Amino acid sequence: MSATATNVFTATGRRKTATARVRIVEGSGKLVANGREFEDYFSHENFAKQAYAPLLTVDLREKIDVTVNVAGGGVAGQAGATAHGIARALQKMNPELRSPLKKAGHITRDPREKERKKPGQPGARKRFQFSKR
Repeated sequence: MSATATNVFTATGRRKTATARVRIVEGSGKLVANGREFEDYFSHENFAKQAYAPLLTVDLREKIDVTVNVAGGGVAGQAGATAHGIARALQKMNPELRSPLKKAGHITRDPREKERKKPGQPGARKRFQFSKR
């Protein structure tokens, strides 16, 4: 892939602690994450489907090649970050796609993060058993 031959659109997607750097180019629908096919990289087919969901929303699954560098977090976070990045790159490519992507909820970054563990407790919310006597 040469950057001079075709238009390359890049974007960053985030979810939990995962970050995905996404490049999209017009092509034949090749999806690559960290050098592997989406179906191979994302352990379960549901995660792979979640990752390329924005392409299905705008019916460009067979017309765009996606290359993703994704790091941090787990499989679910990485799939969400990839979807977010793809949506943002598609929006850069064609601003008219913003409306359907936003309606499907792909543009909005999911703000949910893991809550920190508090001192004197076994977890973020869980408490040790209370003993009155």
